[in-house]
Amino acid sequence: MARKTKAQALETRHQILDAALAVFSEQGVVATSLADIASAAGVTRGAIYWHFKNKADLLHELWLRCDAGLDDVELEYQTKYPGDPLSVIRAMLIYILEATVRDPQRRALMEIIFHKCEFVGEMTTLQDMRQSLLLQSYERIEVVLRDCMKSGQLPAGLNTRQSARMMCGYINGMMESWLFNPQAFDLAADAPQLVNAFLDMLRFSPTLSAPA
Repeated sequence: MARKTKAQALETRHQILDAALAVFSEQGVVATSLADIASAAGVTRGAIYWHFKNKADLLHELWLRCDAGLDDVELEYQTKYPGDPLSVIRAMLIYILEATVRDPQRRALMEIIFHKCEFVGEMTTLQDMRQSLLLQSYERIEVVLRDCMKSGQLPAGLNTRQSARMMCGYINGMMESWLFNPQAFDLAADAPQLVNAFLDMLRFSPTLSAPA
């Protein structure tokens, strides 16, 4: 019985998250109330408060759910490219760009974060959480970049923190530009070339490898 109750609670949680994603996408975050999400999910507001504190908490959980599968994808590429960390980075970045186009939930979430959310009021909490996640992502990227340096795939003096910042900014910028105007270019088709161009910069930029 306990297992069934936990399963039902988890199902309700996902139901609320799915509804929040749909309503945020349609109305924007500011114009959406928890009552709107409750109505779309077919639950009470009390049920939402049982699982989530507020809209910022909902969006944060949507983000975590969206990225939950990336660890498995990274492990898959590490297995596919043993001893070749640069190919792992390349494959991961291409996957992220392509998934923005082909995964409806990821695309909807990116549209919300980039174009339908103001980080004011209660949403400043989400901004703080996103900043924390961004710092963590820098550290993870730096670990892989150092592996590339050890294997001779990137210059020994590469500024890994600057490179990690630039990588996040470049990938986020490409996603935001495409989401703003999907007719401007084919992000999925162009993903390999876009990623290769960025990695070429890491490999050959004298500025990124110059002493601080």
